[in-house]
Amino acid sequence: MPDLTLHFERPDGWADTLYLHYWGTHPHGAETRWPGVPLAAAGAGWYRLRLPGLVAAHCVLHDGQGRQTADEFRDRDGWRDRHGHWHRRPPATMAGTAAAMDSRVGSVPTPSPGQMPAAGDAAGAIRPLAQRRDFREETIYFLITTRFYDGDPSNNFFCRDRIEFDAAGQPVDPHWRGDFKGLIERLDYIKDLGFTAIWITPPVENRSGLDYHGYHAYDWTRIDPRLESPGASYQDLIDAAHARGIKIIQDVVVNHACQFGIRGKVHIDHLPIKYYVPQGSEPGRVDHGPYQGNLGNYAWPNRDDIDNPLAPDWWRERHDRDPEGIEPLVDPRTGETVPKSGYNPGRFFGIDANTLDANWFHQEGFICGGDWESAHPLQQKHLAGDCIDLATERQNVKDYLIGAINRYLDMGVDALRIDTVKHVERGNLLEYVNAWKAHKPGLFVFGENLVKGYGWGDLGGGDNGPSQIRPWWYTRLGDDPRDPLSGGDSGFPQLDFGLFSTFRDTVSKGTYGGTGQILSMDWIYGDVTRMVTFLQNHDVGPDNDFKYRFKGEQWMAAVAYNLIWTARGIPCLYYGEEIEFMKGTSQDVEGEKDTLSQTGRAYFGDHLTDERIGTTQAHPLYRHIQRLNQIRRTIPALQKAPMSQVSEWGSGMSFVRDWPAENSYVAVGLAIGGDQSVTVTGVRNGFYRDAISGREVEVGDGVLAFRVLANSAGIYVLGGPGRIGEDGVYLR
Repeated sequence: MPDLTLHFERPDGWADTLYLHYWGTHPHGAETRWPGVPLAAAGAGWYRLRLPGLVAAHCVLHDGQGRQTADEFRDRDGWRDRHGHWHRRPPATMAGTAAAMDSRVGSVPTPSPGQMPAAGDAAGAIRPLAQRRDFREETIYFLITTRFYDGDPSNNFFCRDRIEFDAAGQPVDPHWRGDFKGLIERLDYIKDLGFTAIWITPPVENRSGLDYHGYHAYDWTRIDPRLESPGASYQDLIDAAHARGIKIIQDVVVNHACQFGIRGKVHIDHLPIKYYVPQGSEPGRVDHGPYQGNLGNYAWPNRDDIDNPLAPDWWRERHDRDPEGIEPLVDPRTGETVPKSGYNPGRFFGIDANTLDANWFHQEGFICGGDWESAHPLQQKHLAGDCIDLATERQNVKDYLIGAINRYLDMGVDALRIDTVKHVERGNLLEYVNAWKAHKPGLFVFGENLVKGYGWGDLGGGDNGPSQIRPWWYTRLGDDPRDPLSGGDSGFPQLDFGLFSTFRDTVSKGTYGGTGQILSMDWIYGDVTRMVTFLQNHDVGPDNDFKYRFKGEQWMAAVAYNLIWTARGIPCLYYGEEIEFMKGTSQDVEGEKDTLSQTGRAYFGDHLTDERIGTTQAHPLYRHIQRLNQIRRTIPALQKAPMSQVSEWGSGMSFVRDWPAENSYVAVGLAIGGDQSVTVTGVRNGFYRDAISGREVEVGDGVLAFRVLANSAGIYVLGGPGRIGEDGVYLR
């Protein structure tokens, strides 16, 4: 039998000593333990290794210092150049060295049959950023920056609304609390948890009475100063994340601006808030935490909320003086004088749609009632009083938003998440998405099209809204609302609200029953493997009417993650899920007097202090998600392959994922509630290893049978590396 001979050119920047770790060989049995066997240098940056008696092998090349290739499969001799390209014959860079290599480099001994990498070895190592060009290789940690970790208390800020007071009447828990400095300080926490991408809420400058979350943009060209600190700018965050192999996803709002307009572009008529006096009060008598005297911005000497140079002369004249808001000011619209107790709050906080600048805004009023299930009002009316609908079809709006975001892409932002997708007509929104992709080729962009149901639109399934406002429509290019296949992939995947919506009736009740139904409709999406999957986020959770953080038992969350991390799509975790943070609370304020600390948007940083972070990292779900990330990183099919042979029987599920491009093939079995016997038929014959238990099964008749413990998983990889990571409460 001929030997397998492989040649490698050392990639730029790698150490001089290279190792090859190999497994899944043919004939079966020859494998190495990490770090594998060293390769002897043969001159001109080339190395060679002969594997006696083997005709095929899976392998990883690395330098022992953290740099490594992806898992590769070779069934013939070859030359791998430093750029990662394989050649059948010696490339030009080998000129004059081939003969020397043949004379200097011998072969390696064949390891004994059955030898496998030790648990937790190189499997799951994070590859360098430059090698990860397919975003399906990532998993995403989503956080509200201001609620994550406070690194700089000096930039904390209280919004006007929902201030929390302690028993002594002192304001506590500033809305703007977490910041870039804090996030930089806890990047290693996120990396340790195993995530390779961080989705942050919109970082651009915001203005509203409750703008801590970033979705009320005032200036897309500036980062909000309440997030930055000396040595902790947005650029510093991007650089620090990249240094750890972590990508940054920037959340972008295209649909709307705040109620004050856009700095330097368009002004929306209001009276300065420092002249507002509530009914029954009088000027200078406001006593609302840091807002003493009036409700103007307490952090600015002039106590105004905005500094728009396009505001009228009378407004700008007051901007630089009268912070107390007591000098008489005539409302140019009504002729009445403020400050005046109880004077029309709409003149300070409201919007008159008829007076908006049509060059920048739509003028059809506010969404209400049946508007929420109809495309035209959703896309032409205002979402809320602090979310004013932009005329996104106008060229001046396009130029402004596209140009502003291009700057952040140039800074190194790796991907974009687009907010409120269904509120912008598909063709119009794709103009923005495609412009950003053209500016940064290879850019990953996904959208949020919130639906509390399957989201099949005109395809049925009990959906009372048209396809034109549903997630699948935005992933396609066709114009037939009843035929997704009438058009190809738009290249704009979405958050998978369809799969999320099934969790209310499945994992929240301790069953997988019904999950197969939604997976059977995967064909409707342009590329379902690029959809972003999740259990909950800052708006929704799978319980009751989709308003609350997941409140099921811990094992129910674990089995949800088992499915999300092994099914098609890119998994996304909302901050705090790893420790059941604020379990069962409303995702956002509900009651009239609710404050953020009572919601799913509570401050998380108390769990990340030096004193408590060890306890946080010891939580069973933390360890569970950490291992799932490690397993998914190791198996290309779990990252990129569609699902096939899906079988679901309530207490369990099984499916196959096949990714020929990287010779990755895996059969998955999931158990919920109790132990399950799983049989997957029609699989490829060969030698399988379970990434959970390390169990080995040889299949010769196309039938793979195995047992999965309650709330665990079986992940049987053809020619796989064996057990990955350490057993925990749920994966065992």
